[in-house]
Amino acid sequence: MTGFGRATASLGNQTLVVQVSAVNRKALDLTVKLPPAWSAFESVIGELVRDVATRGKIHVEVALTGAAVAAGGWDDNAAGETLDRLAELAEQQGVPFTATPDLLWQIVSSQRVGSEPPALEDVEDTVHETVTEALRAFIAMRASEGESLLVDFLGRLEAVKQHAAAVAERAPAVAPAYRDVLLKRLRDADLDLDVNDERVLKEIALFADRCDITEEITRLRSHFTQLEQLLRSGGEIGRKAEFILQEIGREIHTIGSKANDLAISKHVIELKNELERIREQIANVE
Repeated sequence: MTGFGRATASLGNQTLVVQVSAVNRKALDLTVKLPPAWSAFESVIGELVRDVATRGKIHVEVALTGAAVAAGGWDDNAAGETLDRLAELAEQQGVPFTATPDLLWQIVSSQRVGSEPPALEDVEDTVHETVTEALRAFIAMRASEGESLLVDFLGRLEAVKQHAAAVAERAPAVAPAYRDVLLKRLRDADLDLDVNDERVLKEIALFADRCDITEEITRLRSHFTQLEQLLRSGGEIGRKAEFILQEIGREIHTIGSKANDLAISKHVIELKNELERIREQIANVE
């Protein structure tokens, strides 16, 4: 599932910014970007993310902004020494040298006070709280997306149930239809056999047994109930739903193989189409 969360906090003359973003991925793929001095906090962020997410390509970025300081916030002597050394080097190399405002700004910016992040142990609680706040916003956005997906899932599940009901309604008529077709073929072949002929009855009985889908329909209805209850339960549903969908797919395939009926085959095709659409969405759901 996709998601985004952002939180900020003040750290002296700097601003701590935490952003959490995610795109769809079947497994959890976590990347974390931190100031190098805070690299030890990466494992903590990993634990916080895993507590709230099990799927998605998730990126957490922790950055400091607004580190520039007012005039006088740099070391004048150090900046002057650097400028003098640059002038000497240029003279030694025979290169024309002019101190420009841009060059001066680059020198003082590289030497400005406060450009380094504070020690992690001094701000760890603030960083932890800010990451947690960003994750809360991230979770809220994912929850909103989940509500929309639930509506879609339930609508598609209802369509699947309607096709399954149509299959169940058609199933009892398959064997009698086969009997009529069989007798017509016998008559067309000038084989005048009575409907009560033992050979005809045996053939019809064998066909009826082969095309009986009563058990498959019963199991399908049970799977539909389990899936709907799971979708409405909240919490982590992704992998359980995938398993139930796999079982539904198995029953649908068996029905298609056994039914040997054009009307049922059409419904089976629609069942498979709707099931695949649900599978594609469920693959990204926690």
